Amino acid sequence: MIFVDTANIQQFLPKNWFTIRQDALRHAAGLLDRGDGAGGEFTGWVHLPRNYDRLEFDRIKKAATKIQSDSKALVVVGIGGSYLGARAVIELLGRKPDAPAVYFAGNNLSTDATLELMEKLKDVDFSVNVISKSGTTTEPAVAFRLFKSLLEERYGKEGARGRIYATTDACKGALKGLADIEGYETFVVPDNIGGRFSVLTAVGLLPIAVAGIDIDALMAGAAEAMAALQKPGEDNPAWRYAAARHALYTAGKKVEILASYEPSARFFAEWWKQPYGESEGKEGKGIFPASVEFTADLHSMGQYIQQGERLMFETVTRFKSPLGSLPIPQDAANVDGLNFLAGKDLAFVAEQALRGTLLAHVDGGVPNLILEADRRDEASAGQLIYFFEYACGLSGYLLGVNPFDQPGVEAYKKNMFALLGKPGYEAQKAELEARLG
Repeated sequence: MIFVDTANIQQFLPKNWFTIRQDALRHAAGLLDRGDGAGGEFTGWVHLPRNYDRLEFDRIKKAATKIQSDSKALVVVGIGGSYLGARAVIELLGRKPDAPAVYFAGNNLSTDATLELMEKLKDVDFSVNVISKSGTTTEPAVAFRLFKSLLEERYGKEGARGRIYATTDACKGALKGLADIEGYETFVVPDNIGGRFSVLTAVGLLPIAVAGIDIDALMAGAAEAMAALQKPGEDNPAWRYAAARHALYTAGKKVEILASYEPSARFFAEWWKQPYGESEGKEGKGIFPASVEFTADLHSMGQYIQQGERLMFETVTRFKSPLGSLPIPQDAANVDGLNFLAGKDLAFVAEQALRGTLLAHVDGGVPNLILEADRRDEASAGQLIYFFEYACGLSGYLLGVNPFDQPGVEAYKKNMFALLGKPGYEAQKAELEARLG
C-alpha cells in the first residue's frame, strides 16, 4: 500500500498541522463517501473499484483481444481525461512486446504530429478507439474524422466498422448517435464520473488492456487502496497527503512539484496534473501542479529548485523494489574515477541520489513529501491512481471549492469556436477579431 513520509515537512509547519485539520478531513471523507458534497453527482469513482460493471469489463477484455489479433496498432483519439490516464499507465508499466503499439491522437491540433502518425500507420493494420462524452469536442472530433477516413480508405466502410470502438455516453450525444448508426462497438463514459477521474473505466481500461497490461490486477490494486483509505485518522496516507498539501499551501507554498526518479513515470505526472489543476484551480485558489524527472531535471531545473523563489514544495514518488538488479562493473583504467562504486547496484546509486537531493532541497527551503509504492507493477499502479484521486477529492473540499467542476475550461473553447466561424458565434467573432487586430 502507499506510504506517505512527512518527516521532511515538519520544520516548515506548526506541530499541530495534521490534528487541526482532522475534523475537516473527516467531513470531506464523508462527503466523498456519500456523494452529497459540491459536485457529488460526479463521485462515482469513489466506490468504482468495488462496484464496476463486470459485464462491460469482460467486453473490454474481449475487444482488446480482438484488436490484438487483427491490428498492429491502436490509435486512441481523445483529449484530457480521455487519454491521459491510459497513456500514464501504459508508459509507466510498458507495453508488452507482442501487443499492438498504442498511439494517441486528438489531444492537439498539430498538422505535423498528425501527418507523422499517419506515416507510421502507412503499412500497418490498425484500429481506432475514439473517446468522447459528447463527440463534439474540437480536437478529438477533427482527429476522428481524419483517422475514420483513413480506415475507410484502407478497409472500406464495412471493414472500418469492425475496427472502430467508441467510448462515449450511454444514451446520447453526437458520437453515440454515429456509433449506433454505423454499428461501432461502444463502451460507456459513466455519467457520474468526470473525465479526469475516468482512468479505471472503459476510457482508460480498453487502451491499457490492448497494450497487454493486466487490468484485473490494476483494478485489484485500486480496490485494495479503496479499502485502506476508508479508515480515518493520521495513518490514512490520503488524509496525510491532503492535510500536508493544505498546510503547506496555507504556509505560502503555492506550487507542488511531483518528482520521480523513473523516466517511465513522466506521463503519470502529466495525468496527475489534470485532476489537481482542474479540481483546485478556481476562485483564485489552488496549488499549481508541476512536475520534474530526476535526476535529469536536476541538471536543468535543479538550480531554481535549490535557490529560486521559495514558493514550492516537492512530492517525490518512488518504488521500493526495482524490477531487477544491475551491478556496476569494475574498470581497469578507472578513467571516470568511479571504481569506488564497482560491485554496487545501480539502484543503490539512485537511492543515494534521492537522499542527497532531498537533504539539499530541504536545506534550501523546499519541503519534501515522499510517496512510496511497492514496485512498478499493475497492483501498485492501481493503488497510486486511486490514492491520488481520493486525495484530490479531499484536497478540494479542504480548500473550500467544488473539486468536480471546471468552469474555466470553457473560456478558450468559446473564443476558438467564434474565431473558427462556428454558427451562432458571429457577434463574438467580430469582437475578438477587432481585439486581435
